[in-house]
Amino acid sequence: MSSLLNSLTTELRRGTLTLAVLSQLRTPQYGYSLVQLLEKSGITIEQSTLYPLLRRLEKQELVTSSWDTSESRPRRYYVLSEFGTEIFQQLKNEWEKTSQELYTLLKGEGEDEVD
Repeated sequence: MSSLLNSLTTELRRGTLTLAVLSQLRTPQYGYSLVQLLEKSGITIEQSTLYPLLRRLEKQELVTSSWDTSESRPRRYYVLSEFGTEIFQQLKNEWEKTSQELYTLLKGEGEDEVD
């Protein structure tokens, strides 16, 4: 792939990764479990991308985190906040609308004939 295509692909994926991560935080997850869940769905995310994203989502108050120290290895769990659940639902609706519109465009439907 050319560097331009790589750059455009990265840009395209950036927003979808946020939605993908939010979709998996309806139940508490720690970083590695989140990576595994996403990979099961075919979405690859590097830990170097995931953790800054989780910190940003927490700063935006979309997710909350807490430490579980009951295991030998402490883990930080992330889950959607009430606000995050509302925003996720709105983003999901927007994604479904936009992806349907794009699907129609990419199929070539809805093209008006120009004389």
